[in-house]
Amino acid sequence: MAAAAKPSKKELKKQIQSKTSFTSPFSVKWSPLPQKDMDFILTTLKDKIIATGLEKKEAKVPRQWRKKKGNKPDASGEPAPQVTKEDQGPDPTRNGWTDAAARRQLAIGINEVTKALERNQLELLLVCKTVRPQHMTNHLIALSATRGVPACQVPRLSESVAEHLGLKSVLALGFRRCSSTEKEMFRDTVDAIKPRVPSLDVDWLNSEADRETSELMADPEEVEEEREEEMEEEKEEASGKRPQKRKLEIESEITESPLACSLQPLKVKRIVPNPAKKRKTKPKKQTGK
Repeated sequence: MAAAAKPSKKELKKQIQSKTSFTSPFSVKWSPLPQKDMDFILTTLKDKIIATGLEKKEAKVPRQWRKKKGNKPDASGEPAPQVTKEDQGPDPTRNGWTDAAARRQLAIGINEVTKALERNQLELLLVCKTVRPQHMTNHLIALSATRGVPACQVPRLSESVAEHLGLKSVLALGFRRCSSTEKEMFRDTVDAIKPRVPSLDVDWLNSEADRETSELMADPEEVEEEREEEMEEEKEEASGKRPQKRKLEIESEITESPLACSLQPLKVKRIVPNPAKKRKTKPKKQTGK
């Protein structure tokens, strides 16, 4: 049989490079928030932000055009009119947040919240439900669950809070842990909202927590018996005897015990970067002849 011919250079160029990966077997979702708790959280946030007066101010300063060198001074010799501060517009030094200390106690936006969670600096996290696409905030579920930070998805968070803060949108809002020297301005709001935040259901963390609780709730006598059996097994293994019966019992227990969480079927996800292979070309400048 003739050997397979090698693909030509043109065929190699036509081949579309793709990146394949498996999807996650776990279904990660935010816990639903009741209507009463949602209204309470939004009202408390509004009242606190209005009371603190925290707002970002961006004053547009008119651009001052430079005078051309060719312009000559007026022959009349009249003095130039003096421009007052009101005519110049608002003071550019006033731009920014009205209260810097209060701003340092908050983490606003998905990027800032993610960094604060990774450094374990938050004690409460609120995420807007109208985020599109929704997978932009899915990574915050596992981060907040592993750090033990209460977090929930609040509908209409951005609509109710962004306007008072002087921002266009607020997709995530986190409250930082304050040091002892710094005044905790949002302590009352955090204490009021925390009990109303539903717990996060993370499959791979719940199974470990159930095991720990079962071990704590077990009788001390049973725990001692299990330890003695383990010590005997180790001695038998060291002497050369293998406890086959015990192994068979353990295997039967493992096969009979049902899974604590339902796993999704694995699927191969194929990502093709720039499938049309469109390159941005700079428009050529037309030179006059």
